[in-house]
Amino acid sequence: MSLKTISVQGTLGSAFAVEVDCGTHRVVMDQPTTAFGEDSGPTPLLLILAALAGCFGTIGRFLAHQRKIELRGMSFAVEADYDPAGLLGRDASVRPGFQAIRLRVGIDAELSLEEKQAFLAEVERRCPLADNLLHGAQLHSELLAG
Repeated sequence: MSLKTISVQGTLGSAFAVEVDCGTHRVVMDQPTTAFGEDSGPTPLLLILAALAGCFGTIGRFLAHQRKIELRGMSFAVEADYDPAGLLGRDASVRPGFQAIRLRVGIDAELSLEEKQAFLAEVERRCPLADNLLHGAQLHSELLAG
């Protein structure tokens, strides 16, 4: 199968805001006022956690449909740990990214505990965002001319 390419475009807004066009949607990310932002949207790190929940929910729906499981609902609680010293440049030995991510998922379906565990494992295996967080992706950044 051939690769599919998706894209977004963004610009800096006021203070620490970043506005990104995602197809027909616009996402605004910002920092809280305590971090010199205007709190006009969630931080990029919070959006990663939100996107992970969204990816698990989407893949859960796909999987339930494929397996003809009546999925009445799913719930997600996501938290992550990181050391701000890395992203603030205070300590070059500290990774700026997450050290750990914890995702707790509730599954409302007529499945045994073992079947729910297997379902969740398959959702995680098929979630593109989880794959990127676990295995990385090549990142190529370049300066635009102009």
